[in-house]
Amino acid sequence: MKTVPIGPSGPTVSQLAYGCWRIADQPGPGDNKAAGGRQAVLTAFEAGYTLFDLADIYGDGDSERVFGRVLKETPTLREQILIVTKCGIRKPGVPAAGVPYRYDFSRDHILTSCDESLKRLGVETIDLYLLHRPDYLMDPAEVADAFDQLRSAGKVRHFGVSNFRPSQFTALQKSCPMPLLVNQVEISLARLACLEDGTLDQCLAERITPMAWSPLAGGKLGHGHRRVLASQEAYQTESINQLLDEMARDHGANRTAIALAWLMRHPAGIIPVVGSTDPVRIRESVRASSIEISREEWYQLLVAARGASLP
Repeated sequence: MKTVPIGPSGPTVSQLAYGCWRIADQPGPGDNKAAGGRQAVLTAFEAGYTLFDLADIYGDGDSERVFGRVLKETPTLREQILIVTKCGIRKPGVPAAGVPYRYDFSRDHILTSCDESLKRLGVETIDLYLLHRPDYLMDPAEVADAFDQLRSAGKVRHFGVSNFRPSQFTALQKSCPMPLLVNQVEISLARLACLEDGTLDQCLAERITPMAWSPLAGGKLGHGHRRVLASQEAYQTESINQLLDEMARDHGANRTAIALAWLMRHPAGIIPVVGSTDPVRIRESVRASSIEISREEWYQLLVAARGASLP
């Protein structure tokens, strides 16, 4: 698989990331709940993925635990990959009954969450630590202080965010002494907002790497099992899929590879996060790294995704 740099000063990683959201709930031989997830991680590594994306909220921490067991069972793996994990989402009823689902970028929560993730993963350092969803009460100076403490302690190498608007990214970056390397956002042929709201423009201008979560719209743009979020239920993909299939035949690939290649054609250097736990789908997605989508093909797909001609 081809490789790309992260941000203006970060490490080089695979052009696709492997998303570990569901690895804690993949039964394998002997009804071992996590066996399928462990196999998915190893399949991704063998296929060329070196960037692995997690979060403390995934599986209530179980995804990090499963990943940590894979690292323990395969000691040579840690030095060959980069680990991304996230914090900032808090479940309802924690730490006390009656408290709501919310976002929390307080210094104490960031520091505590990082320590808990390190413990579950069984590692000393997280390569890339992201704030998961914007906290409306975010104090950029407080977040910057937490990041500086984590970096000074050797617990985190690099930092970024997820689901931030450009204005939120700018506000936080002004306070942070280190560059924020990543903004992980929902981008796909079914979700074009980042092309219009300034997110990708900012990534280009500041050399921020956009990571695309749900690049196949919860499976609506692929051939695998669909696990869409409530916000994705209304996505209309029939006409997009028809064109994807036509282009797939021309390129000797499948619909999934073309949809991912469309994202990677953007000059901002989008890294799609592939979330399938099916070994066949994991390997098939790698084909996207070798597909060159022409400018004309890119715009054909954009028009199909818009459902209307360009102005």
